[in-house]
Amino acid sequence: MGTLRERQSKFAFNVALLICFAYDQGYEITFGDAYAKTGHKIRSKHYSRLAIDLNLFKDGKFLEKTEDHEPLGEFWESLHPECVWGGMWNDGNHYQYGNG
Repeated sequence: MGTLRERQSKFAFNVALLICFAYDQGYEITFGDAYAKTGHKIRSKHYSRLAIDLNLFKDGKFLEKTEDHEPLGEFWESLHPECVWGGMWNDGNHYQYGNG
């Protein structure tokens, strides 16, 4: 699986691919939580810089429903077996690297 730093690098690379994909599909993105020290569940991937919450927009409208993120979630999970989309637990704007 690699060191934490190696996983963080793979995660960052895949986030870049996800953002490019989103823009290619006509979406715009702003960042939500990428790194946090508090405010998430115990052992959150945010605490180890392996998760990001993305705010999604299309035609200037904020898309906040889990279903709105589904095309991105499917793309995210296709990138690597460690890419997990939060839509599976109704947290559609959450993208992480690694299970658990």
